[in-house]
Amino acid sequence: MATDEETPLLVENLPSTPTLNHKRDVHILCWAFLLIFLAYGAAQNLESTINTEGDLGTISLGILYSSFTFFSVLASLVVRKLGSKNALILGTTGYWLFIAANLKPTWYTMVPASLYLGFAASIIWVAQGTYLTSTAHSHANDYNLHEGTVIGKFNGEFWGMFASHQLVGNLITLAMLRDEKGGSTSGTTLLFIVFLCSMTLGTVLMCFLSKRNGKEEGLQDSRVTFSSSVVSLLKAMLNLLLDIRILLIIPLIAYSGLQQAFVWAEYTKHIVKPTLGERGVGGAMAVYGVFDAICSLAAGRLTFSLSSITIIVSGGALIQIIVLLWLLLGYSVAGGVLGTIYPLLIGALWGIGDGVLNTQLSALIGILFKHDLEGAFAQLKLWQSASIAVVFFISSSISLQTMVITLLAALCISVAGFLFLTLKVEKAFSFRAS
Repeated sequence: MATDEETPLLVENLPSTPTLNHKRDVHILCWAFLLIFLAYGAAQNLESTINTEGDLGTISLGILYSSFTFFSVLASLVVRKLGSKNALILGTTGYWLFIAANLKPTWYTMVPASLYLGFAASIIWVAQGTYLTSTAHSHANDYNLHEGTVIGKFNGEFWGMFASHQLVGNLITLAMLRDEKGGSTSGTTLLFIVFLCSMTLGTVLMCFLSKRNGKEEGLQDSRVTFSSSVVSLLKAMLNLLLDIRILLIIPLIAYSGLQQAFVWAEYTKHIVKPTLGERGVGGAMAVYGVFDAICSLAAGRLTFSLSSITIIVSGGALIQIIVLLWLLLGYSVAGGVLGTIYPLLIGALWGIGDGVLNTQLSALIGILFKHDLEGAFAQLKLWQSASIAVVFFISSSISLQTMVITLLAALCISVAGFLFLTLKVEKAFSFRAS
């Protein structure tokens, strides 16, 4: 049987016969998320440009991420009850419904779909983090490999594949949409039908994942009531929030959400559109996705311990600081060749930073909180989605300069907390070793 998620880092070298193909499950998970999110990611990029009446698209995304924030509190409970595989399958239904609502976008279709997707997204992302980390733990234990290295490699492969959804989805959008006179766009109905087909294939792939542990087989005690489970969950979350390690990681988690929302809400509107136009948004986001994917793969393969995570995160933070200072002090809309190169260069550099944060935050949580993976990944998505929701709600009322200053301050604070955490943990390990 596969090793349980709570297997300690150091185990005795006992003979074991692996019964699960862990790499196969990682490949299936990667392809399923690519098929689902190439559709959702491209649709999200289009929301503010195709659903403009009453700011329906932007407000729907704000509602979505507010719902995501709220349900992240309960997501770990659902994942524990259903098991990570079943929770992954359930989570795909929200994305399917959201794309279907875009076939007839009104307040009566988009708002309910956004609310439900917030719930589904909280489930699928907690389940993803739990499933992938559990698979890495099992693979390391079955083959007597270094656990940190396997976690880094699996996260690198997943986030590299996931980041490529920006490339694939935006290229599909670029090929199928046509700008017409009067500023309208044709081809959206066919595009969303293609997206629904892609999501359906992704959901079917999820069904071929292996079940990872006893919880997946429905072995929970039936005498445990829902209310007692909620009370237990809230206690666990409060206990986790009393852990100095998670408190020092939360600012970096929140910043990772801010920088993602900056791309969706500010970069495309204030940097890409003025120079490349609406059709250029797809190309710029494709460049962003390519560098995000390459960096995710590279960062994952270079991750093997807390020290490597510290170096990689510091490098990614430095790149984003340079971009933010450029936007704040020296960037201006240019014409000609530079007008094309600058937005694409900013997208490429920002994609590198996003790839670093995605892989390293997941690896860090997998290493530090392996005894409560569901709770830790719920915290990750709670703070990420909350910061994303804030950006969507306030983006229309603040300037690009104000947003850049906010990001710069948040990045400096979050990196300071992260570096303090790594020093504290390394000191603890050194003390135990001595």
